Amino acid sequence: MTTTLTPRPIQALPDHLISQIAAGEVVERPSAVVKELLENALDAGASSITVRLEEGGVKRIAIIDNGRGIPADQLPLAVQRHATSKISSLEELENVATLGFRGEALASISSVAILTLTTRTADAPHAWQIENGKITPSSGAQGTTVDVQDLYYNTPARRKFLKSEQTEFGHCAEVVRRIALARPDVSFSLSHNGKTVDHWNVSAIDKRSATILGEGFANARLPIDECAGPLRLHGFIGLPTASKGRADAQYFYVNGRFVRDKLLTHAVRAAYQDVLHGDRYPSYVIALDLDPALVDVNVHPSKIEVRFRDSRAVHQFVFHAVNRALAQTSATSFGTVPAPATAGIGEVQNNSGRLPWIGGEQTSFSAQFASPAFAIKDSDLNQSGGFSSNSGGTGYDYSFMQQRAQGAGVAQSAESYGAFFGDKSAKGPESHLPNVDHPLGFALAQLHGIYVLAQNSKGLVLVDMHAAHERILYEQLKNALDENAMPVQSLLIPMTFHADGVEVGTAEENQDILKSLGFDIAAISPTTLAVRAVPALLKNADAQSLARDVLREVREYGGSRVLIDRRNELLGTLACHTAVRANRSLTIVEMNALLRQMEQTERADQCNHGRPTWVQLGLNDLDRMFMRGQ
Repeated sequence: MTTTLTPRPIQALPDHLISQIAAGEVVERPSAVVKELLENALDAGASSITVRLEEGGVKRIAIIDNGRGIPADQLPLAVQRHATSKISSLEELENVATLGFRGEALASISSVAILTLTTRTADAPHAWQIENGKITPSSGAQGTTVDVQDLYYNTPARRKFLKSEQTEFGHCAEVVRRIALARPDVSFSLSHNGKTVDHWNVSAIDKRSATILGEGFANARLPIDECAGPLRLHGFIGLPTASKGRADAQYFYVNGRFVRDKLLTHAVRAAYQDVLHGDRYPSYVIALDLDPALVDVNVHPSKIEVRFRDSRAVHQFVFHAVNRALAQTSATSFGTVPAPATAGIGEVQNNSGRLPWIGGEQTSFSAQFASPAFAIKDSDLNQSGGFSSNSGGTGYDYSFMQQRAQGAGVAQSAESYGAFFGDKSAKGPESHLPNVDHPLGFALAQLHGIYVLAQNSKGLVLVDMHAAHERILYEQLKNALDENAMPVQSLLIPMTFHADGVEVGTAEENQDILKSLGFDIAAISPTTLAVRAVPALLKNADAQSLARDVLREVREYGGSRVLIDRRNELLGTLACHTAVRANRSLTIVEMNALLRQMEQTERADQCNHGRPTWVQLGLNDLDRMFMRGQ
């Protein structure tokens, strides 16, 4: 049975209904009220903010700030819809430099709760208060207090959708933390049901982030600060070895505003892709500053989403900036090895040290370490030059990589090197350590054929030799491939497939990018694309699905992480099977050579599966183990 609605004439909605509709967008739950009021306080220039909550914010939310205050004659406008002091023209809307600008917050809140606003400016003899449209004199210091009570008292149906008191308080506390991280120059205090929960004094961002995210983050983070044109990215990113099982410690800010943007999240995730397990999440507190005209914050009523004028440039800048910061994890925690220099947008900086057995270059440690101790053995390769089937390959043809490796001096027979691994006559500095302080120190012994024990100025270093060598080989294989650009394999018979208008347009508009990635994709009709060439490394992959994935990522982000991920997967497999195996006896010289290479290799703190390659046990740690001094 269907119900026929009686046609109604078009008519203007009453103000109270308009406010209720707006409140449904702005005031989703108590935490949304906290967010809007905190942003107003910061826009008013507050340097101290107190947040008081009762019953998770449902019974009461009070925000007290010491900002500029509101003149008494402007109080009636302050609680009206679309009334604001922050913008007055379309040009200002396109260049928003404040957190708030829509002029809806106070009106929306007052439509679903009892709102009392008390404020005083610096030149006013006393404070003024407005409640239910009535203005009366009041007492109070300079600043503004917004008191919101009985949220959704007049809309009980919406109140039923709220969660438990503790859950709602948790959301409110998270909002306060987000904003406190963005403004370490402002002190914040948070209380719940009369009990102080958090308090943060004015401090630097390193201390504020350590306080909020914990010592675990503070002890395992990397600073980041890069500029390119109108873009600046700064803050802290967590080390891959300090990742988490949930994405609950990721804070990204655009011009001081906390955002959840899929483009930015994708850029950061892509930068970690090479050093992190797929089911792990990095922690970070990073801020992107740019000209307000280059970003649209008027996308969603909650202002948590943004849109960039040049999304591709922003994505590439964020990706490369984070990637370069991660590349500095070269086992150089003590700062004895220079960090990589800053490169511009789109440039991939490579300052890692060459493996001595790739290209024949020697390390500065000693000429004796130039021997290719960890070369690929002939037994690891099949007769066609590809990786042998019992090596756990992924179905791809490794013959190209083997040829490339041979050209770089990676794969040579063990005989040509004089069986360096098995030579027990090679004597290292077993009785005397040089006076050079290397971050990973100098080898002492090998444990169970798995771990290298070394001594440095801090104490004892334990190294997983397979994981460490795997990262070294992996980085060098990537660099060797990158230096010769992307080899292309032309298809004997072009592969054609049906494509929609977006895919065809993407292929036609991005020919230069596609060619740089090793693809020749052309339109042969308005609905058909032909793949004529693919990267040689991926010649046995499904050309159609690969082309679709690449086109999608080129369209969305200006580059293809799909291609890079698949390439790196192959290189990772090759490096894993090539790396020195467990239960293989190493000499002191060989172990020291491995330590020196770790210090010169980017991302050497973890293997390409995300596992740590080494750990430090300080003298204090050892003393505690043996209860020395207790």
